[in-house]
Amino acid sequence: MLELQKVRKCFGDTVAVDDVSLAFRPGEFVGILGRSGAGKSTLLRMINRLTDPTSGDIHMQGLDVTGLKGEALRRWRRRCAMIFQQFNLCPRLDVITNVLIGVVAERPLATSLIKLFPAEDRARAILELDALDMAQAALQRAETLSGGQQQRVAIARAMMQQPDVLLADEPVASLDPVNAEVVMDALHKVCRTRNIPVIVNLHSLDIARRYCDRVVAMSRGRVVFDDAPQRLTTEALAQIYGGSGKWSREAVVVMESAA
Repeated sequence: MLELQKVRKCFGDTVAVDDVSLAFRPGEFVGILGRSGAGKSTLLRMINRLTDPTSGDIHMQGLDVTGLKGEALRRWRRRCAMIFQQFNLCPRLDVITNVLIGVVAERPLATSLIKLFPAEDRARAILELDALDMAQAALQRAETLSGGQQQRVAIARAMMQQPDVLLADEPVASLDPVNAEVVMDALHKVCRTRNIPVIVNLHSLDIARRYCDRVVAMSRGRVVFDDAPQRLTTEALAQIYGGSGKWSREAVVVMESAA
């Protein structure tokens, strides 16, 4: 289990994440909701240790994540894979090489630079692509793929790390609805088949309702909601997003579906 205890992050006088305590179970698909600037991305970056907490503790199965340094920290980042809105692929490399980048940290630098990967790594990369219906594109350059396809390649690359946790920071924000659904299906499949917690920052209430076992909502760095998405009431939405209850059409659909 991944546990955060009273985690806080300050940037100067600005408190980005304020006294957050959460636990994430294996096989749990969790959506993090909130307005821009609510602290969602900072929260994920602290879990991955791309950003260090100002105070508080992060633990994973007895491991003190907040105290890790050097090689131990690099091992944690391999265990805690992360995908981003921008895909972060090498556009001129073929798909399979992009996926194999997921094991570069575990292989000799010289052989990685000339793209000389063991046969077992290449076989595993094909299997990861096949699990996401992308094996047929293994030899295509990444820049020839659609946004949804590129994000699935990014997921396959993350799975090459054999992670214990998968973090996704706005993975569908730049995608059209059809590709967003394909990517969310892929993330949900990873969660169920690998039995690992998948934590996804989202802006879409409808996507949260359809895919998430649980929603954690943040406002001004604090957790203001932590429950099943069907329990998002009008009052809860007001606390998360502010305003006087004049919700978007999407929010109304969520509320009617939960009723």
